[in-house]
Amino acid sequence: MVPPIIDSAWLADRRDAVVVADVRWYLDDRDGRAAYDAGHIPGAVFVDLDADLAAPGSPTEDRHPLPAPEAFAAAMGRLGIGDDDTVVAYDDQGGVMAARLVWMLRATGHEAALLDGGIAAYEGPLETAAPERAGKAFTPASWPADRVATADDAADPANVTLDARQRERYLGEPNPLDPRAGHIPGARSLPARENIDAAGRFLPVDELRSKLTAVGVDGTARVVSSCGSGVTACHTLLVMEHSGVGHGRLYPGSWSQWSSDPDRPIETGEDVASHRVG
Repeated sequence: MVPPIIDSAWLADRRDAVVVADVRWYLDDRDGRAAYDAGHIPGAVFVDLDADLAAPGSPTEDRHPLPAPEAFAAAMGRLGIGDDDTVVAYDDQGGVMAARLVWMLRATGHEAALLDGGIAAYEGPLETAAPERAGKAFTPASWPADRVATADDAADPANVTLDARQRERYLGEPNPLDPRAGHIPGARSLPARENIDAAGRFLPVDELRSKLTAVGVDGTARVVSSCGSGVTACHTLLVMEHSGVGHGRLYPGSWSQWSSDPDRPIETGEDVASHRVG
């Protein structure tokens, strides 16, 4: 398969052989589609995280559940993405949103990669017109059991559970997104946004690997990746693959699902089992 993360030179060399996907989405009130319409990489299709990459969720419980395979396949086909297409996805937040599409495609055996640096890495004029792409056949495929985790898996101390949310949310500072603040007991903080530099580009592989090692990811551990609602956790999984330490599993419900059940325990503050660096 193509590498999980590619640079602008890789894209330039293969521009006519790939489908470029704009996956801009924001936690605040900004509109990803409006950002796309204001200017995107020429030929890029807009992928709506809520409509195309998630089943209907709840504001306070499982905000972005994985869609049914048939629904995901229908969305890809409608966008002109077929079984044999290679997809390069980007956003403007270091890939933390676009990673969801890349992970979904790679997990089901399709060629897909994240553009390092996102839209800012593209050298050339942007366009505002949406491309006209004919629909294509995209075959539904079940989410592989070895790539998806449950709440029980996230709670299992035999697994290394990672939390990709911003540090303050992990520590338990009040946040309106979820009914309770804190983290899954035993989960280790590895904020997705700390895997990129100020320019939105990935840190060198040796630095990424050091960060992973510091939280117990050494290539042999069984890893469960979580976040707020199963989106930025995909970024962690791509970083793992990029760093050569395996694949891990996505907990799609993540904190939105975990925190909605008052019977599930929560922790706040530091995880004493984690030897965090950075």
